[in-house]
Amino acid sequence: MEVETLIPEYRIEYHLYDLRTRKNLTDRELSKLSGVSKTQINQIEDGKVNPTIRTLCSLSLALGVPPGDLFSILINP
Repeated sequence: MEVETLIPEYRIEYHLYDLRTRKNLTDRELSKLSGVSKTQINQIEDGKVNPTIRTLCSLSLALGVPPGDLFSILINP
């Protein structure tokens, strides 16, 4: 018997680059403000890593936005 999955297929899209550039911050400046390494910021912006909640909170505080503004959940059809 096959079990039906209740959670749809999805992907997470991060908006860090857009928010950072709107604030006229370099990745190095955001790193200093947030305590998140420049390398990790670049990896998040490039979609190579999924940040922890702690990292999202650090970035959101540095950018002055709610953590939920940093990402969207896109449901695959």
